[in-house]
Amino acid sequence: MRIGTALLHAATPADTVAAAADAARRGLDSFWTNQMAGGWDPLTLLAGLRERPAEIGTAVVLTYPRHPVTMASEALTLQAAGGGLMLGVGPGHAWYVERALGLSYASPLRHTREYLTALRPLLHGEPARLTGEFLTVDTALDVTAPAPPVLLAALGPKMLRLAHDLADGVVATWVTPEIVAERLVPSQPPGARIVVSLVTALTTDPDAARERIARDFGAAGELPAYTASLRRAGLTGVTDTVAVGDESSIAAAIDRLRDAGATDVVLMPLGDRARTLDIVTGSDARSNPSAGTP
Repeated sequence: MRIGTALLHAATPADTVAAAADAARRGLDSFWTNQMAGGWDPLTLLAGLRERPAEIGTAVVLTYPRHPVTMASEALTLQAAGGGLMLGVGPGHAWYVERALGLSYASPLRHTREYLTALRPLLHGEPARLTGEFLTVDTALDVTAPAPPVLLAALGPKMLRLAHDLADGVVATWVTPEIVAERLVPSQPPGARIVVSLVTALTTDPDAARERIARDFGAAGELPAYTASLRRAGLTGVTDTVAVGDESSIAAAIDRLRDAGATDVVLMPLGDRARTLDIVTGSDARSNPSAGTP
């Protein structure tokens, strides 16, 4: 299993550059960025890295604000400049797409299907020709670079099926080992990447840490996609998916995700980031031969 890391929030681009360099020096397998409402652009942040692990990823870039031609062009530029990109994409959530961007969120599933149908040929150096409900594309890119794997943010059965058909794997957050083993892994073909983002809090007071996480991130569990996923698993909120406690507790949580079939775990530490990443530097979780894709 591969171990990577991401920043929950990057105050400045320099924070991202420093975190990626730290991940590289520690020998981690990957470094990831994500698109936050009103935050820094994830692909541009990755382009600015000077020192980084072999793989870099987005978990995720939103599809609605970016035309697939723009997404493909930016991704291939990153590939040509340094390679190792894992392009995680997803439609995001209605509150942001509709209220902040003023765009229709009428059918994220159909939108995403059209988006991937246009994106994938462009990434592979082929023309994209599509006249759909949401997109009209008739062009090709005059650039040459290896096509990055495309990962889809998916939790529900229909979006997971779409990932099976048109992506190279899934990227998920606020999930448990049971969700990974029972829902994500069986829904994808052999060899697909199953990338799980794991929020961690290294602490001697787990109850206080969970209260803080509930206060700061509990609203995520009220978003429809996460609400449905949590309810299907019999969970009450996002705090049921985090790894909280001492070093052994966090290591055990990573092991459980490995055993469930995750091919990649992306750690998002709260609090002492350095001590948290020390847990996985050279750990058995990265070298266990039964741990998914090596």
